[in-house]
Amino acid sequence: MEYISIAQAAEKWGLSRRRVLALCSQGRIPGVSRLGTIWMIPNDAEKPADARIKSGKYIGYSAKYRNHDLEQSRKAKES
Repeated sequence: MEYISIAQAAEKWGLSRRRVLALCSQGRIPGVSRLGTIWMIPNDAEKPADARIKSGKYIGYSAKYRNHDLEQSRKAKES
């Protein structure tokens, strides 16, 4: 099996080397392995999907702040 480096994966996927390193550490790249201090990424590995929240519903967003934001937007519309 052919392997690529962090820098090669970063260039291939359009990410920073630091981001690819984080993805390796989190186990988000299938087939990745570590040999000493070097991450070995399979040449045919695909870029992991973006795991950021896109729905606009943030975890831990308190109802107290949500209600405050709604009141502020209502007041702005009335003015």
